[in-house]
Amino acid sequence: MFRQTFRMKAILLFVATLAFVLSPLWSPSFKGYDPSMFPNPVDKPAVQPAGWAFSIWSLIYLWLVIHAAWGLFKRAEVSGWDQPRWPLFVSLALGASWLVVATSQPWLATLQIWIMWAAAVWAMAHAPRTLEPALLSWPISLYAGWLTAASAVGTGVVLIGYNIGSETVVTLLMLSLVAALSLTLILWLRPPRGYALGVIWALIGVIAANWGHDVIMLPACIYALALLVLTFWQPRSPRHGYSH
Repeated sequence: MFRQTFRMKAILLFVATLAFVLSPLWSPSFKGYDPSMFPNPVDKPAVQPAGWAFSIWSLIYLWLVIHAAWGLFKRAEVSGWDQPRWPLFVSLALGASWLVVATSQPWLATLQIWIMWAAAVWAMAHAPRTLEPALLSWPISLYAGWLTAASAVGTGVVLIGYNIGSETVVTLLMLSLVAALSLTLILWLRPPRGYALGVIWALIGVIAANWGHDVIMLPACIYALALLVLTFWQPRSPRHGYSH
């Protein structure tokens, strides 16, 4: 009975992963929120990373597909592999429609990406770190790390677009939120380093986009450095979900 349930979840996750990865093919072209959608159109909000930073999605997509395929065809009935499947399925299933929602309903897309983030963190917390980490925990942690930054960035763009706070204030608040969430999760869960690297990559993108604007660039540098030091300095003994 359990084996059948495990295999069913592995199949569902594989399908959701493919839908998520292929969603750009049937979704409208999306390169960030269209400024014309907002009362306060801003072409390049300070909170948004440089365009090249989004190339990390290629790695995330590829790694998630490998994870789902290996989990289905080689590890469908392994309990450790099964533990993160439901929350990861929820995150990726929602992600499959996110691009469509983002092109028409920014507020709904903001709510949706935060749910995706919470589900991804849940999956990361339940992925055994010592069981084939390159195929199991690292793909999930990198995805969760990037979503930590992407959720706050998307929220910041929407807040700026609707004139809810100045661009500089909103950007600093969202960067502080990214730092608070990621530092808390690193200290609490001690996830694979892929999580912090996903966040740091986003912060580097923000630094590059705001080069010369010290009010934003310097806090982003400090947060990125703090994450880097904490990630590589902290003891590697697992907590909360990593003792499997």
